[in-house]
Amino acid sequence: MEISAAGRLEVRITAADVGKRVSVRRLNDGEDTAEKFTDTVGVLTSWDSGVLTITRKGGESVRISESSLVAGKVVPAAPARRRGPAATYRELAQVSARGWLPVESERLGEWELRAAAGFTRRANSVLPLGDPGLPLDAALTAVRRWYGDRGLPAHVQTATGAEGTQELLCAELERRGWTREVTAELWVGALAPVADRADPAGVVLSRTADAAWLARYQRKGVSEVALKVLGSGPSVWFATVPGEGAGPAAIGRCVVDGRWAGFGAVEVDPALRRRGLASLVMAALASRALEEGASAAWLQVETDNAGARALYTGMGFAAHHAYHHYREPASTDDIGAIGAIGRDGSS
Repeated sequence: MEISAAGRLEVRITAADVGKRVSVRRLNDGEDTAEKFTDTVGVLTSWDSGVLTITRKGGESVRISESSLVAGKVVPAAPARRRGPAATYRELAQVSARGWLPVESERLGEWELRAAAGFTRRANSVLPLGDPGLPLDAALTAVRRWYGDRGLPAHVQTATGAEGTQELLCAELERRGWTREVTAELWVGALAPVADRADPAGVVLSRTADAAWLARYQRKGVSEVALKVLGSGPSVWFATVPGEGAGPAAIGRCVVDGRWAGFGAVEVDPALRRRGLASLVMAALASRALEEGASAAWLQVETDNAGARALYTGMGFAAHHAYHHYREPASTDDIGAIGAIGRDGSS
């Protein structure tokens, strides 16, 4: 908190600091809590009519009465990382997008409109990495029209919690009635320790997702469009641990792109979980990625997947930023409700 030379807490932020990362302390008068103060850190996304809105790293918005503030200051936008490789949000957004390509895309200024017949939100959402070249309302109208023409609901993928992320866009979407449907996190870590966790002997690597791999994949009835998305990326590898039953014991997918290796679709036969198979799959894929010159790793995990989060933490991964999918508001002429878009998870 900001403290004056006289030792008093001071509020050193104003409405002119909207868009900056801030730290504030407020009084809890009248609230059911034993604590006198509450501290909040995040991006100041609005300051209107005596009320501040601060968006935290995970995307949650907190509304604070100006009259309850006792201290506040602007803080660095990107705290020094203590774990994992350094990377900007833009770099990771572009790398992860190249590792899961749509079958159709179109530019709207610096926004990319992506479609893949409804297979996953990531391949059927706007990636807004800059200025759309239009006022926001006009851009969103164009987005809704583009997805409507394809029989799809309009989704916008945004991010929070790192330098260069889109807290202000999230706030503007929410003000316009867009609904946040899914929140996940992108985690990063060093690649070599992943390769060192297990002996990859017995893991079969392939450039294509064969029938055995698809038998374990969580999405059944995979279409030709889905196969195109699964096989997309600069250098794609599929890992399979053969099983004794109808399908593999475990599978995984990795995309090597320069210094980055992106992991996804790591799935284990439910009857064989907690036997190190996920670590085995990732070790085999990491070893191949190291051979291709990668040194850093990324993956995506949903916020409620406690098992995966514990596994990846043990491998040395840490959260870099959160990302969200906002869905267009419902309307009487909305033609976009298809049920094919499911949870994002690792794919």
